[in-house]
Amino acid sequence: MMMLGTSFVGFSRGAHVGPYSSAINPTSQEILDPPYASPSAEEVESAVQLAAKAFPVYRNLPAATRAGFLRAIASEIEMVADDIAARGCAETGLPEARLRGETGRTLGQLRLFATMLDEGTWIDARIEHAQPDRTPLPKVDLRSMLRPIGPVVVFCASNFPLAYSVAGGDSASALAVGCPVIVKAHSSHPGTSEIVAQAVIKAAQLCGMPEGVFSMLYGSGVTVGSSLVRHPLIKAVGFTGSHKGGRALMDLAAARPEPIPVYAEMSSINPVIMMPDVLAQKAASLADGYFQSLTLGVGQFCTNPGLLLLPKGSESEFVATLKEKISSAASATMLNAGICQAYQESTAATAAHPGVTTIRSNQCAAPGQAAPVVFLCEAETFLSSSALSDEMFGPASLIVTGSTEQLLAIAEAVEGQLTASIFGTEADFASAGVMLEILERKAGRLIFNGFPTGVEVCHSMVHGGPYPATSDGRSTSVGTMAASRFTRPVAWQNTPDAFLPDELKESNPLGIPRLIDGKLH
Repeated sequence: MMMLGTSFVGFSRGAHVGPYSSAINPTSQEILDPPYASPSAEEVESAVQLAAKAFPVYRNLPAATRAGFLRAIASEIEMVADDIAARGCAETGLPEARLRGETGRTLGQLRLFATMLDEGTWIDARIEHAQPDRTPLPKVDLRSMLRPIGPVVVFCASNFPLAYSVAGGDSASALAVGCPVIVKAHSSHPGTSEIVAQAVIKAAQLCGMPEGVFSMLYGSGVTVGSSLVRHPLIKAVGFTGSHKGGRALMDLAAARPEPIPVYAEMSSINPVIMMPDVLAQKAASLADGYFQSLTLGVGQFCTNPGLLLLPKGSESEFVATLKEKISSAASATMLNAGICQAYQESTAATAAHPGVTTIRSNQCAAPGQAAPVVFLCEAETFLSSSALSDEMFGPASLIVTGSTEQLLAIAEAVEGQLTASIFGTEADFASAGVMLEILERKAGRLIFNGFPTGVEVCHSMVHGGPYPATSDGRSTSVGTMAASRFTRPVAWQNTPDAFLPDELKESNPLGIPRLIDGKLH
């Protein structure tokens, strides 16, 4: 597939005006062609204006039409899956199986949101009929549902070149509800992004979508990204990345004359707690499972288990098995040089922390690689230093041992998390009520007898959590509940039936589920 190295401004391509950046193969350090040009200020403005112009048209398209558009995007991406696998492997160092699996997940997300549109519950249609004879005051006719908020900016993630990128969950959920999307491509995988963006544009044209329903811009987050977030026509932001980056976007959005929501997934160490009985029975197998979860994808998942809490006096077999696993583990290539450097710095800081012991740390075989490392400390050390709660993005984890009371204090002390996992027998769980209550307040997803890596894309999934795991713990970036992020509720009072949206008309022409006078129909 021919790559041009320029932005997508509606249905047009940007100019080669520079400055330029290039993808770098993290395994070979080869600079990949083509170089990618940053858009001009005029091109950024044009993308926003096109999105704003497309919004009143796109928001009023029937849900079935938008569902067809999402399915068309999935079909177009499916047809270029081989190109995605080849370019994605070169840009990220990820194995082909991972790229193809992530492509499948992206297709599934798009089709899941299309099914959501077909079903109709997501719109949350509510009808309260008038009661003119009610005393002491009559009741008016009120009807409400969710409506799209406007053009959305989506920042692609470095660690998921597809599922959290150009046509990933943020874009799919925004497009599903009727919001045009402007994607800010990630510099780590610009070629993969170009292939996917071409597929989205082709689907938009085949489906007769208004120009501006989708654009994708290259360039830096500091310049291009910031200008998009500041633009008065942008109404929301989706972001997956570092706490520093997400916090910067939150501050920019809050400082606007009209503040807008930023839905940022940022930082999580995903604590894992192992109870005494299960540890006594299955220490070796639990250590193997933990090692597999820790090192999956070179630890570059937002759900990587970065903190493990063990009851003091029960940890010896688990730690010995884990040390053996790490001793034989090879280093592997990380996604880019910046992530690798951050990993080296964060693990070095933990290793140098007073009271922390390095269980095992292997040498890296080549530049740009990371080796798994696990640290150990006692509860007193952890509770005395907030620095030990910092994320080490990669295959690194900190084990903390302590009494039941100390482990409860640690669970209470940690910040908001995407996940919290607890392993136990029936007897363990019977005595774990306080711990479970704490974890429910701290995490968006509670996992029993399972490790956190792996996120099912479905209606019930919550991939979010209290700050700083996300900017808004009431939301999720995975699953159909993500659609609500880019909507707002609107009510119609005493509105003639002819002027109501089809979703709220008395005859229910769309046949969708609705809450009528407090009862679901």
